Amino acid sequence: MQLNPYVTAVQRQLDTAAEAGGPEARALSERLTAALESTIRLVLLEALSDAANEITLELAPGSVEVRLRGREPEFVVSNPATANDFEAMTEQPRQPTPTAEDLDGTSTSRTTLRLPDHLKQQVEDAAGKAGLSVNSWLIRAVADALNGRPAQRKERHEPGEQNFTGWAR
Repeated sequence: MQLNPYVTAVQRQLDTAAEAGGPEARALSERLTAALESTIRLVLLEALSDAANEITLELAPGSVEVRLRGREPEFVVSNPATANDFEAMTEQPRQPTPTAEDLDGTSTSRTTLRLPDHLKQQVEDAAGKAGLSVNSWLIRAVADALNGRPAQRKERHEPGEQNFTGWAR
């Protein structure tokens, strides 16, 4: 996305307003225009970032990100996986779900995962109910998704409590 037309439009508006103030206002406008360009760009980027965050909240589990390429922003839209994506994954041989013990001797890598606040809270609740750390729960969920298995729902329940589990399609 090109910010230049928007920056130029603000500069033109400033020049137009300065015309009414006479020669001194015009001279001041010319000096301010160059100094304000970076501020205008920053404010536009903040507005685009805020808009992307609001759109992401509505698209969850999809997302919209604003990334900079040089001085220009670009939008990256991530759509959630569809049923067809999961069906394609199930054609691969299934791997056993790793446990925390399985990962002790293997190399790991750090990944930053950005979740909407409401989804993060659901992940934390599910991990707590399963008696796992958020990291362990996410590892199991990712492994199950890649192997085409629905997420396991092992939750702690009080004795005598009636619970129903299962999956519907």
